This record gives sequence, structure tokens and C-alpha cells, in this order.
Amino acid sequence: MTSREEPSAAPSKGWLQDLYIRHMKLKRRRRSRVLTVQLSLLLLFFIWWEAAGRFKWIDVLLFSYPSKIFENIGKQAVSGELWGHLGVTVGETVVGFLLGTLVGTLLAVLIWWSPFLNKVLDPYMVVFNSMPKVALGPIFIVMFGAGFTAIVVTTLSITVIVTTLVVYNSFNEVDSNLIKVVRTFGGSKRQVFQRVVLPASYPAIVSTLKVNVGMAWVGVIVGEFLVAKSGLGYLIMYGFQVFNFTLVLSSLLIIAVVATAMYQIVVYIERKLLTHR
Repeated sequence: MTSREEPSAAPSKGWLQDLYIRHMKLKRRRRSRVLTVQLSLLLLFFIWWEAAGRFKWIDVLLFSYPSKIFENIGKQAVSGELWGHLGVTVGETVVGFLLGTLVGTLLAVLIWWSPFLNKVLDPYMVVFNSMPKVALGPIFIVMFGAGFTAIVVTTLSITVIVTTLVVYNSFNEVDSNLIKVVRTFGGSKRQVFQRVVLPASYPAIVSTLKVNVGMAWVGVIVGEFLVAKSGLGYLIMYGFQVFNFTLVLSSLLIIAVVATAMYQIVVYIERKLLTHR
């Protein structure tokens, strides 16, 4: 009597783990290549800029060159002057960024909840969004005084409406079939929002955070141009007034570095939130 053939063993889970490990290695390798190219391009730009300044290919009075800029930043850092201005601007930017995102998101929730209110506010939001915020700066200064509050309000005038429009549009783009399912089972409007609309809009809200990083910096610098007696925006205006473009470019470089750091923090938060979700 012939023995029955043993059934083939179930496929091992090890190959799935190996596949995942290879995928993650490939992903890290690609990210490393991208970062290497980015840093190489930046380094080449600074080398060309330094050479152009040293050999007088460009007007160094207007464009300066990297070694002179870094020397100026080093002097400001050692003297302590840099940290005071940097702290003021970063503080204003963080407050404007957080408040703009929070108020804009709450306003988007409010107009989604009330279609009547949405119809009433829609033309006003469109008009306010199209207005040049620099023109509103003097009004904010008269209303709130020449200081921190006026600068933050200038930042909010840029970030709030953008956040509201983006988040509200994401609410409206949620799959209507999902909403119908919740309502079919007797779900209230609050449950529809909590269980369907808000979770589905997480990616849009996080993307708005990325946009608001840049918007907050724009609002703060514009506000400091108009009213500040300290901060990086003040240093830029002072540099223009005394024709010290090395100071101007030093401040712009610092803004670029800090704004990039803030953006990377938001990217990290996005990764954690979406992974948790």
C-alpha cells in the first residue's frame, strides 16, 4: 500500500519579512541618493558663488559671497546679537503658525457644519484672500499697536484663510458613500464628522501644516518690515537702509535654515500621525 503524499508545507512567513527588509533598504538607498544630490547641488552653488565673489564676476557689494556671510553670522552669534533677533522671529512664527492652523481648521469645521454660514461667508473669504496683506499691515498696527500682536495678526491674515479653504475643500471631497453608510445606521452629523469626515481629511490637514510653515514666515517677515525693532525682518530692513547687503543675505540664509528645520519637524509629525492613523 503506497503511502499518501504528505501535503506541502505552508509557505513560511520569512519570505514576507525578507521582502519587506529589501523594500526598506531600497527606499533608504533612494532617499540617500536624493539627499546626496541635493547637498551636492547646494555645495556646488556655494563654491560657484564664492569663486564669483573672489574673482569679481559679480558685484560683491550687492551679492557678497559665502565666506563673508558666514563670518558675519559667526560674529553675530559670538556677540549674542543673533540669538535675540532669532528668538523674537521664531517665537512670532511659531505662534502665528499654530494659531493660523488651529483657527483656520476650526473655521472650516464651522462652515462645513452650517451650509447657511458657508454661503454667507464665502464671498468675504474670497475677497479677503485676494487682498494684499502688506496693505493691511498699517491697519493692524493702528489697531493692535506696534509690537508682537500686530505681527502675529499679520501672520494670521495670511495663514487662516488659506487653511480654511484647503481644509474645507478636503471635507467636501470625502466619499459620500461613506457618509451615507453612517447615516443609514442612524449616525448623527457629529458622528459623521468624527468617524468619517475628520479622519479622511487628516492628509489634507497635515499638508496644510506644510504650507503654513512658509506662510507663517512670510507673514512674520512682512510684519517685522513694517513695525519691528528686533527680529530677522528688522535686520533685513536695517541692512537695506545702511546698504549692508551682507547683513541682508545673512538674515535670509538664517531664515532659510530655520524654515527648513521647521518644515522637517512638520514632515516628521506627518509621518507619525499617518502611521498611527
